[in-house]
Amino acid sequence: MAVITMDKNPEALTLTLVAEFDAGVDRVWQLWEDPRQLERWWGPPTWPATFHKLEFVPGGRANYYMTGPEGEKAHGWWEFTAIDAPRTLQFDDGFADDDGNPTGDLGVTHATVTLEPLGERTRMTIQSSFESEEQLEQMVAMGMEEGLKGAVGQIDGILAEHAHA
Repeated sequence: MAVITMDKNPEALTLTLVAEFDAGVDRVWQLWEDPRQLERWWGPPTWPATFHKLEFVPGGRANYYMTGPEGEKAHGWWEFTAIDAPRTLQFDDGFADDDGNPTGDLGVTHATVTLEPLGERTRMTIQSSFESEEQLEQMVAMGMEEGLKGAVGQIDGILAEHAHA
């Protein structure tokens, strides 16, 4: 399993996932940069994502939805606040309506993704920062911890396909 730790810190208002992969930093970066690869793992296995917009530049936006087991759709948006390829990216994240417009439901979270080389391997840290302890607890109650672990857990399979290509 790629996920090493998941740490919920109510005092710091953060949820931090650390994972390691048998691939170099540049290859792992592609999983964020390429919308077709991103949608293969963003979202847990039972809620796959579809990205219909991905402007991977600072100030750019992403619009996506995840499709649930009964065909229901949960829409979301990102706004990239910083990108330093292939090491770090930051984005604001929130829920959206069917047209991709932010709804304000459950506020906004801020994600910081860091990729660190470990020889031929890469350590990826995803830290989500919340506006309040209430927001953090609401997101965890909705399954954010399990969902993120499940989503990131799909990356090894994607990397293995390309390693043999």
